[in-house]
Amino acid sequence: MTELKHILYKVNLNAVVGSTGVSIENIQFDSRNVKPQDVFVAVKGTLSDGHDYIEKAIDNGATAILCERLPQDLIEGITYVEVENSGRALAIMASNFYGVPSENLKLVGITGTNGKTTIASLLYQLFKKAGYKVGLLSTVKIMVGDIKYKATHTTPDPLTINHYLAEMSDQGVEFCFMEVSSHGLHQNRTDGLQFAGGIFTNLSHDHLDYHSSFSEYRDIKKSFFDDLPASAFALVNVDDKNGLVMLQNTVAKKYTYALKSYANYRGQILENQLGGLLLKINDNEVWTKLIGNFNAYNLLGIYGAADLLGLESVEILRLISELESVSGRFQYLISDDKITAIVDYAHTPDALRNVLEAINNIRTKNEELITVVGCGGDRDKTKRPKMANIASTLSTKVIFTSDNPRSEAPEQIISDMEVGVEPQNFKKTMSIVDRKQAIKTACQLANPNDIILVAGKGHETYQEINGERIDFDDFKIVEELLKQLQK
Repeated sequence: MTELKHILYKVNLNAVVGSTGVSIENIQFDSRNVKPQDVFVAVKGTLSDGHDYIEKAIDNGATAILCERLPQDLIEGITYVEVENSGRALAIMASNFYGVPSENLKLVGITGTNGKTTIASLLYQLFKKAGYKVGLLSTVKIMVGDIKYKATHTTPDPLTINHYLAEMSDQGVEFCFMEVSSHGLHQNRTDGLQFAGGIFTNLSHDHLDYHSSFSEYRDIKKSFFDDLPASAFALVNVDDKNGLVMLQNTVAKKYTYALKSYANYRGQILENQLGGLLLKINDNEVWTKLIGNFNAYNLLGIYGAADLLGLESVEILRLISELESVSGRFQYLISDDKITAIVDYAHTPDALRNVLEAINNIRTKNEELITVVGCGGDRDKTKRPKMANIASTLSTKVIFTSDNPRSEAPEQIISDMEVGVEPQNFKKTMSIVDRKQAIKTACQLANPNDIILVAGKGHETYQEINGERIDFDDFKIVEELLKQLQK
């Protein structure tokens, strides 16, 4: 238990009614979780406003309320704190409550449209192989050393982040690699954290259902680098035109990586095949099991970050050669009758193009490339025709199907996609609403040496349909179906 005034350290206060010397058991931003002697933080969300639940929080035992506007009726004995931004205040309070754990380890944030999960996960893998205790906060999972926890968001809420960082600190973790999403930045979830470095991967069309424009999406990503301290490093991909934008106002030490431009960490692809990449980084060659141009960029980001965090160059290259691909990120298998199936999380136009181009750069063009792809429901509709256009242009056959339709009719989502198919590609495409049936059809169409890409869901082990999560694992399903359908 701690006093409210200690939790409020560095929070900008507009007004206080009552005593900040009250003892606090816990911080809550969901009124349903409030227990006696908790402080309730009223946050304005996208679907509901915490200010509507202040009374409920007090009924449940809250002794303090933090909000952006004080209620009309103030209850005696309750401390009320008014702030400008309760989301930002929550993040700073969470950090204080857990003893500012991000200061006890080297925390590196990775942001951008594509590559966040791969870079964070492979940096975790690399530093673990180097003998360090490492933490990971990613879309796929949360790791505290060797202990695995389930992840629910790309960037969790501030209480969850600081809870796990505190656990990492207690376990002696030295480095933590964390995905930083635009949603998380916009909602101030990472405020109050002490970052040792930040990595920018790339920027392309995504989340425009949430952000009002591409420039807003870009500027929110940029805000992460704007807030880095002078003691941190900012490492950006300068082959992306937004890379230098990220560095404009940062006081952090600036570093760059690229395949095409002059950079601190310069890469060149020497060989690119289904077995992996031969990559030249600065003046050294390294063979890696990862595949495709996009992974060459990811590896440059990983090499640069490891170098900036103090690992020796030769050691980094050795460890890169041992890295295994991340679950659902260009994860592939080859069946007994030589059909290659690739499962990838590609759910943006740019990511889908990257994966298809990587496959087309490897294949001899004597094989069919059969792509199974859908788009998520209740999300940015403008990317649907773009995804379909890319899939139908860069594949020999395409099956449009369900992804996570959520509350939308999957038939309508597929119809929105089909608009993007150009007339010369009509004959390549078909639509099968049931995702398992779509994958089965792709397996039935494939002959030896053909390649099947199942895109969009990657590591996810469920399908979300009308509020229900149904067990569904693309990799397991394509593996089972290929075994059943061996020719």
